Amino acid sequence: MKLKHAVMLPLMGRQADRFHEYQPARDLAERIEMVKRVRGMDGVEIVYPLDFEDPNQTVAMIRDAGLSVSAVNLNVKSAKKWQTGSFTSPDAGLRADAVADLKTAMDLTVELGAWMVTCCPLIDGHNYNFEADYLKQWRWLEEGIAEAARHRDDVKISMEYNLNESRNYVILGDVGRTLYLCERLGMPNVGVTMDVGHALVAKETPAEALCLSAEAGRLFYVHFNDNAREWDWDMIPGSVNLWDLIEMMFYLDRLDWEGWVAYDVSTRVGDPVEMMGTTISVMEMAQELLDKIGPKNLQACIEEGIPARTFERLIRSLL
Repeated sequence: MKLKHAVMLPLMGRQADRFHEYQPARDLAERIEMVKRVRGMDGVEIVYPLDFEDPNQTVAMIRDAGLSVSAVNLNVKSAKKWQTGSFTSPDAGLRADAVADLKTAMDLTVELGAWMVTCCPLIDGHNYNFEADYLKQWRWLEEGIAEAARHRDDVKISMEYNLNESRNYVILGDVGRTLYLCERLGMPNVGVTMDVGHALVAKETPAEALCLSAEAGRLFYVHFNDNAREWDWDMIPGSVNLWDLIEMMFYLDRLDWEGWVAYDVSTRVGDPVEMMGTTISVMEMAQELLDKIGPKNLQACIEEGIPARTFERLIRSLL
């Protein structure tokens, strides 16, 4: 296992909720300078269209900074026009706009040498019974992602699932539905972004969701963070669910993962540069703890299947 650590560029900028602004807005140049100071960072995840007010300038700035790019994250939820949906909007023109944005993001990711777009269609879904036509919604989603995937078969489209937010019920709410979409399309460049926090909120075991995606040949990208399984708080990995983090590392090691992992971790107090540096350090220490426990010992615990003995060994490893 060799992890490549990516920092989400927007998380160097404004962070807010309904009640407070925790970090101020910062322009792209300032955020690039900040991310270059993150300890252990190997690259960035950049967002379209947020970070591409002038696409040519953005590409030049990333190249001049010497930054590798893990993926371009397509945002089709924040602009006012997406209020009724993006890929599944009842308005055919808006659906076409979403597909066009995805194609543009695919072209930009090639310019940046990333070859992958990740997208979480959070505005697609429903809030109430009898609000949406589920049959049409699913067909529109399939048609839109398939059209974009045909645009460039050399670029991966990695679909990220989340149970809710912005919709009460997001159309890709769990790993099963996301893999079902991949299976329905049958296109090798459509896969899954597995976000640990989103798996937790969906009441999944993150490592199991990881394995399902990998076994299907659809695991393209992994986001790490943490929460208490009730809301997507984007906390430091392992700060709440330590053993879920170690189990994720165990299976990434078994899968011999050498791809990117990115960190969707919010900074509500303190400095985002420090927060991201600490996040990467925590991940490195999790790898060290996995090595200390021993993957072979963990496999033996799984095969023995006695939780009392397993957790005595796990807790003892912390002493």
